Amino acid sequence: MGNSRNVVVGLDIGTTKICAIVGEKTPEGIEIVGIGTSTSKGLKKGMIVDIEATIDSIRHAKKGAEKMAEYKIETVYAGISGSHVKSFNSHGVTAVKNSEVKRADIKRSLDAARALVIPTDREIIHVLPQEFIVDDQGGIRDPLGMSGKLLEAKVHVVTGAVTSAQNIVKCANQTGVDVKDIILQQLASSEAVLTPEEKTLGVALVDIGGGTTDIAIFFNGSITYTSVIPIGGNQFTSDIALVLRTPVKEAERIKRDYGNAFANSVSRDEMIDFLTADGSETRSIARRTLCEIIEPRAEETLALVCREIIKSELVEFIGAGVVLTGGASLLPGIKEMAEKIFKFPVRVGYPQGVKGLKDVADNPMYATGIGLVLYGNNHQAHHNFNGNGNSSHTFVQRMKKWFLEVF
Repeated sequence: MGNSRNVVVGLDIGTTKICAIVGEKTPEGIEIVGIGTSTSKGLKKGMIVDIEATIDSIRHAKKGAEKMAEYKIETVYAGISGSHVKSFNSHGVTAVKNSEVKRADIKRSLDAARALVIPTDREIIHVLPQEFIVDDQGGIRDPLGMSGKLLEAKVHVVTGAVTSAQNIVKCANQTGVDVKDIILQQLASSEAVLTPEEKTLGVALVDIGGGTTDIAIFFNGSITYTSVIPIGGNQFTSDIALVLRTPVKEAERIKRDYGNAFANSVSRDEMIDFLTADGSETRSIARRTLCEIIEPRAEETLALVCREIIKSELVEFIGAGVVLTGGASLLPGIKEMAEKIFKFPVRVGYPQGVKGLKDVADNPMYATGIGLVLYGNNHQAHHNFNGNGNSSHTFVQRMKKWFLEVF
């Protein structure tokens, strides 16, 4: 397992699965050369609740990815989600030295925007620039080199629970890998499934995972709103298991193979078989009955997403509609239900911008993992200033500070 190759590794620590994806840089772009997945047993609604179980799952996923890629994983970009993640918009102003905007001026304006009073149990994960204003001239994406006396930065600040970030780093470290950065999962997924045109025109990204549904709204090329709903595909499965009195694993199977968000689109005559709770016998039900269990939960989830989009007060700016991604976006009928509820055009977001391993590259289930690889590739060279307004050095120091405070 030689480590002379130029690779980026994304570690998606999800409620349903933990996935390590290895992307190798080639002259043609990023090629996915390895993937390892394992059942996630230590998380609930996006947050780690069992350290040892999570470590075992990460280790299993890491080994699978290493074997396939023939590469020893040493550093990763890890995703973070969960209802503890909160975000808001902020701005900072600074005087421009020598009447020409330098990199140091940009950094000072971003530092001013992040100089906020937040609870001691929370930490800033991202400071995402939306636009810069130079002497009342707005809409500037990169003010470097411009003439002016006053520089203002408008940003989107993402915060999370310190303990959640600590647990991610701790679990990864216990498997022998360092976390190079922690990335908001919506931001990672957007790298994989959204086009620059959609981000400019205005788009809502809805990533329906196992334990949470992550929402991000983009406009003018920048992220303007983020939110997390503590409901995901696992709730669909739990409903099926409870009503049919069948094991969760069996409920997941029949949901995947026979589920549909629109029960009326399924024939009343079609029957399916499933195992009883103790696995000793098989029962049969109409497939429509299964779909009648799924439909109200799918409708509830999408209605909550719609409520968040309305709450953002950005409805009029979503010109490109809604993009669904994540494992639950593959449920037949959910796209059509989303169009009915949102009253926007909806498409399912498949990962783009990578090649290799088509089963991975063409599956929304792996959008976050692939997005982490793309994010790492796009930002790892920017040590002094990147899209976060942070440097890699700053992140490392932040990690050290977290652990010194607690351990």
